Amino acid sequence: MTGVDENPLALLPELLLAGSAVLGLLLGAWLPRARQWLVGLLAAGACLAGVVAAAVQAGLAAPTTAFGGAFAVDAVTTTARIVVLGAALPLLVLVAGASRGHRRETEYYVLLQLAALGALMLAGAADLLTLAAAYLLAGVPGYALAGFARDARGTEAALKYFVVGALLGVVLFTGVTLLLAAGRATGYPALRAVLPEAPGALVTAGLVALLAGPLFKAGAVPGHFWVPDAVQGASPPVAALLTTLPKVGAFAALFRLVSGPFADLPTDSVPWSGLLAALAAATMTLGNLAAFFQDDVRRLLAYSTISQAGYLLIPVAMAGRSELSQRALLYYLAGYAITNLGAFAVVCALPGARRLDDYRGLARRRPALVGALLVCLLGLVGTPPTAVFLGKLEAFGAAVDGGHAWLAALAVANTVASLFYYLRWLAPALLGPARPGAGPNPGRPAALTAYAAALGSLALGLAGGPVLALLDG
Repeated sequence: MTGVDENPLALLPELLLAGSAVLGLLLGAWLPRARQWLVGLLAAGACLAGVVAAAVQAGLAAPTTAFGGAFAVDAVTTTARIVVLGAALPLLVLVAGASRGHRRETEYYVLLQLAALGALMLAGAADLLTLAAAYLLAGVPGYALAGFARDARGTEAALKYFVVGALLGVVLFTGVTLLLAAGRATGYPALRAVLPEAPGALVTAGLVALLAGPLFKAGAVPGHFWVPDAVQGASPPVAALLTTLPKVGAFAALFRLVSGPFADLPTDSVPWSGLLAALAAATMTLGNLAAFFQDDVRRLLAYSTISQAGYLLIPVAMAGRSELSQRALLYYLAGYAITNLGAFAVVCALPGARRLDDYRGLARRRPALVGALLVCLLGLVGTPPTAVFLGKLEAFGAAVDGGHAWLAALAVANTVASLFYYLRWLAPALLGPARPGAGPNPGRPAALTAYAAALGSLALGLAGGPVLALLDG
C-alpha cells in the first residue's frame, strides 16, 4: 500500500456497523437478559447512521477507491449500502420479536450485523483478496444463525449451508489462485489490463471457479442446493436474512467483476456473458419449476428466491453490453429486498402457519395481513405498480438491448408461469372459508413490518423514474 488513499472515512458505514457489533457484544455480556434489547437498539442506530453516511458520501464525493484500490466507493457500493442497511432494520425488528428474552439475544443482533457487514464488503470489493475475505465474513455469521435454534431442523439447515459454502469457498479460492497466476495481480484494474493477453484456458478456468463463490451467496445455479433446506430449517427471521442480505452483496460483487477485470476479455475465448446468460436461464427456470407444487410456505419462498436470482443475473450478464444493466440491477435489488422481506414478515407474523392450507380463510380474520401478503407475492411476480415490476422491465430491456432477446422472452415466460404457485398460496387465503376459532395470532412487530414492506414496495415502484435516474450513477 502507498498510503495515498488509506482513508477510513471512505468505509464509514462499514466501520459504524463493525463498531456497533463489537460494542454490542461487549455490552451484552454485562446487561441482564431483560435489557438485551438495548443491543438491538444500538444496531438499529448504527444501520440508520450508515444509511445517512452512505447517502451524504454519495452526494459529496466522486467515485473513488480506498486502501490501495482494494475497496471501491461508487454507485454500486452506495446502493448496496443503502439496501443492505435499510433491509437490516426490518430484520432487526423480526429478530427482536423472535428472540426477546432468549439467553443469546445479543448474539442474534451481533451476528446479523456481521452478516450485513460481509454483504457490504462483498459489494465494494475491488481486489480478489478482499472478495475472498468478504466471502468468509458474509458466510460464517449465516452458518451460525441458521443453526441458532439448536433443534433438528436448524442443525440440518446449518450443516447443509456450511458444507456447500465451504466447498464452493474452496472453489473460489482456487479461482483467485488461477487468476493471480494469469494476471500476476489481484487488483481489478491491473487484472483488466493484463487478463486479455493471458492464456484463455487459464483465465476461463479461473473465472468459472471464482464465480462459484458469489453465485453461492446469490442462491443461483449451480450454488443453489442449500437454499430450500436452509430456509425451511432456519427460523423465519433468519431465513429472511439468508435470502436477502448475502444476495445483495453477491450480485453487486458479480456486477463489479464482469464490468471490471472481465470486461475486456475476448468473448471468443472467454465467453463469460453467454455463460452468465445460460446460468440465468437455468436458475429462473429451475426455481419456478421446483416451486410449483411446494406445500411448505418457507420452501416455496426459498424456490422463489432462486427464481429471482435468475432474473437478477440478466443485467449482470448484460454488463458492458447494455447501458441499462447497472441501473436495472441496482433498482431490482432494492425492489426485491423490500418485497421479499415483506413476504417473510408475514410468515414471521404467523409462526404456526407452516403450510399453504394453514392460511385458508385468513382474509376473513386478518385482512390487513393478507393484503400485505397479496402485495408482496404479486410484487415478486412483477405486478405493477410494485418495485419488482419496474425492476424486471428494466432487466428485460437490458437483455434485449444487449442482443439476448431470447433470454428476455424466457424470463417473461417464467414470470407468467410463476403466477401459478403464488396463487396457490393466495387463493385459499383470500377465498377459502373461514375456520372456526380465532386462528393464529399474528406477532405485532412482524405484522407491522409486513405492512411497511408492502407499502415500501408500492412506493418504490411509483417513484421508479427519479430513483432510476439516480442509479445511473
